[in-house]
Amino acid sequence: MNVYLQIIKGTIDEYATYRLSFILWRVRLVVQLLVVYFMWWALFSGHNNLFGYSQGAMLTYVLFSSFVRPFVMGTRTQEVAEYIRSGSLSNYLVRPMNFLGFCASRDVADKLLNVLFAVFEIVVLYFLLRPQLFIQTDIVMILFFFAALVMGMILFFYFSLLISYMGFWTPDVWAPRFLSFVFAEFFTGALFPLDILSGPLYLIAKSLPFFYFIYFPLKVYLGQLTPIEILQGFSIGFVWTAGLWWLAVIVWNRGLRAYTAEGK
Repeated sequence: MNVYLQIIKGTIDEYATYRLSFILWRVRLVVQLLVVYFMWWALFSGHNNLFGYSQGAMLTYVLFSSFVRPFVMGTRTQEVAEYIRSGSLSNYLVRPMNFLGFCASRDVADKLLNVLFAVFEIVVLYFLLRPQLFIQTDIVMILFFFAALVMGMILFFYFSLLISYMGFWTPDVWAPRFLSFVFAEFFTGALFPLDILSGPLYLIAKSLPFFYFIYFPLKVYLGQLTPIEILQGFSIGFVWTAGLWWLAVIVWNRGLRAYTAEGK
């Protein structure tokens, strides 16, 4: 356990060393959040309800997405592809630790920092903008919300790892990663609630794992899902998680057979 705590500490120290890059990343996310926030604020001007959402519920969805996103999608697993390409993966394979634990520890450090900054940013924006927010007071819904966050976090971890594992067979993983994240950005519900989409497009979104990254946890928090829908969401999300885990294990084992690191 001490090994993984040291990895977390080392990753945080790394962010501290390159803090300007991290700060600019956070500024970019805040600007994106403000663009989406004011777009919905303008759309609700003169309307009490749009797409089945009150202004308070929609603005809560938009602001809280900036908390859910780094919790679920904060990751350093993109580095795995570079470890494979450069051959430095060998250095981690011979160490007395589990490589998956190493990746998870790096992710924990990333999530800790980004979530702390996200909470600070939300608090500042709340006092500056004074939006009408929905505060969930049902303890059961709050517990379901955090359970959905954990499920989404694990699901995304294996999804991102699978993309990086492509590095066992191709030196260029950046292009498929970029395309997959552009696709995911739309279907996670980070920019808008997915249920405002047309029926067929919403059904497509609901059948994808991205549905459980941001949209599902936020809908649970807002209390807009019935007990049956919550149970169904967790069931399907668990199947996706188990499926991606199983696929990641298979791809990892086959990738190691194809892995070469001459001179490393």
